[in-house]
Parts: sequence; structure tokens; C-alpha cells
Amino acid sequence: MPKSEAIIHELLELAQVKVNGPDPWDIQVHNPALYERVLRDATLGLGESYMEGWWDCPAIDQFITRVLLASLDEKIKNESRFWLQALSSRLFNRQSRGRAFEVGIKHYDLGNDLYQAMLDKRLVYTCGYWKDADNLDDAQEAKLDLVCRKIGAHPGMRILELGCGWGSFAKFAAEKYGAEVLGVTVSKEQVALGMELCKGLPVELRLQDYREVSGTYDAVISIGVMEHVGHKNYRTYMQVVDRCLKPDGIGFFHTIGSNRTITHGEPWTDRYIFPNGVLPSMSQLSRAMEGLFVVEDWHNFGPYYDPTLMAWSANFEKAWPSLKAKYGDVFYRMWRYYLLTSAGGFRSRNQQLWQVVFTRQGCAQPVCRLS
Repeated sequence: MPKSEAIIHELLELAQVKVNGPDPWDIQVHNPALYERVLRDATLGLGESYMEGWWDCPAIDQFITRVLLASLDEKIKNESRFWLQALSSRLFNRQSRGRAFEVGIKHYDLGNDLYQAMLDKRLVYTCGYWKDADNLDDAQEAKLDLVCRKIGAHPGMRILELGCGWGSFAKFAAEKYGAEVLGVTVSKEQVALGMELCKGLPVELRLQDYREVSGTYDAVISIGVMEHVGHKNYRTYMQVVDRCLKPDGIGFFHTIGSNRTITHGEPWTDRYIFPNGVLPSMSQLSRAMEGLFVVEDWHNFGPYYDPTLMAWSANFEKAWPSLKAKYGDVFYRMWRYYLLTSAGGFRSRNQQLWQVVFTRQGCAQPVCRLS
């Protein structure tokens, strides 16, 4: 057995995964060059080789869960292979205004047909709240309602949403709570469909970078945009909130979070799914808020992202026959890998999902601990 193959076999044994084994989490290797590639390119090589059909696995989510629980990603990390990415993220602002729309073009503008097939009926592309829900539609409505209650949404309340997606929160807050919402996004496809869905409501969606917004609002929120902000801009984001928030207003963000401080994204995800994306840590976010805001509530329901992603995956698989002609087989493997590895990341508690409510010093404490 070649050395590289022996090393991978030995590492996989730590995760109780077998090569060509019988269990759904076992990998089936079609190209023996896989072993050397993974040792050289780590997670990037693992993902690219799956896209190219070098290996398969009936349950990628279970495979990745075992890999992460055994910390195999740390054991085969190849820092020297990605030193340029790490250096560039430290020296340059990869989430600058000039690059802000890249993720919109490459990810969110892929096609509204894809997202309408994969997501719930309200097109919510963030973690659902499954505490009292047993299906995706109910979990996402519960999440939107939770956000509205945490910020005290009420008729006539003016809300600024930084990163509004297809207007799912804006539409819900306007319909159910009578709020007026301005949302901004870097995706032209989201604006086009979102404005159609929000027709007749006090909702405006704009194609605009969050740093360009102006005006004052009763609440400034974001649901799933902090992952695109970047470590050089967390303070800037909070200063935008500070600039746009009324003196007695309330701030809120909902974000995937990292267990440790990092400055660049996972290489495969950065290249194929979310360009320039990086997950914030608690310390990075708290430092960014220091001197500006008082944290009122920090709520973690990261485990709920697992059933959310598995529901998206099931919807994607069901819809694939109607999507295949447009997107192709390589996209199918890429997207399947993205959804299922993400589920494994949350199932292993490698990633978290935080909702944070904050106000200014001197404000009355809001009633925001609702879970």
C-alpha cells in the first residue's frame, strides 16, 4: 500500500470510517490519486476530488461529522499550501466595497429557480428555529417571528435590514407586525424577486452595500450577512449600525459563528460557494461592539442548522430532475457536497448559530430572552 494511502486509512480509522466499507458514512474511492491529493490540498482537495467523481459516500453529512469529531481537518491541515490566502486576508480587505458584490454575483444570483426549489415557501436562506416546529416552513416562520419579538416589532416601526435576501423578513415583519422595512442586498436577483413578493407592503429592497446606507431607524438588524463582513470590517459594520440607529433603538444580528478566531474562510467553500466569506468568533464580534453597544442577549441555536440543511438537501434532491439541464452534473456534486458537509459541521458542533440583541448604554433593557 502506498504511503499516502496508508496515512489516509490510518487517519480515517480514528473517525471509524473505512475506505470502500459497508456503512453509509464510509467512502468509496474510485481514483487512488485521491490520497496524495488530500494530503497535499487538505479540504480543498477533498471537495474538488468529490466534484470530479474521484470518490463517493452515501451519507456525506455522517462522514463529515465523524471527520470533524475526530479533528481530522486539523491533522491533515496544510498551512503552507494556503499561505497566500492567509497572508492576503491579513494584509488586504477581501470584503472591501469594491469586492462586496462578488458573492452576490457568484452565489446569490445563481438562479431564483434553484433557491425557490430548495428553500421554504418564504425563501429564508438562514437557519430555522425548530424548537416547536416539525417542518421547514414552520421552522422558518418561527425564526422570523422570534426575530420580530426580540426587537419588539410593532406597527409603524422603521427597521433597516442589512443583507435582506429575497425580503423574507421584511415581508413577514410588514405583514404580521405592521413594520416598515428598508432592506439592502448585493444580489440583483434577490432585489428583483423580493420586490415582486413584497408588492403592496411598506417594504423597499435596494441593491446596495451595507456601508452605503443612511437615515435613522428604530431597529437595525441583519440575518445572515455577518459571514460576508470580514474581520477588517466588523467595527465598520457596528459603526454603520451606530450611525443609523435611533438613540433608544435596538440592534440585532443572526450569524453563523466560529469556535475560534480566524481571518480567512475554508478554502473549498471560499473558492466554490461563498467567495471572501469568513465566520466571526465571539471575541471578534464583542470587540467590534465595545464602546458602542451593550449586549442584551446572546442566543446559540446552532444545532438547528443541521435539520435546516438536511431539509434544503432533501428539497434540492427532489427538484434536481427539473434543474439538471440548466446546472449540470458538476454543479450537482458541488451543491450536494456544500449542503451535506455544512450539516456535518453543525452536527459536530464545529460551527454555531448566534442571535445577538444589543442596545446603547443607558437604554432600558428590552424583553429579548424569549427562548
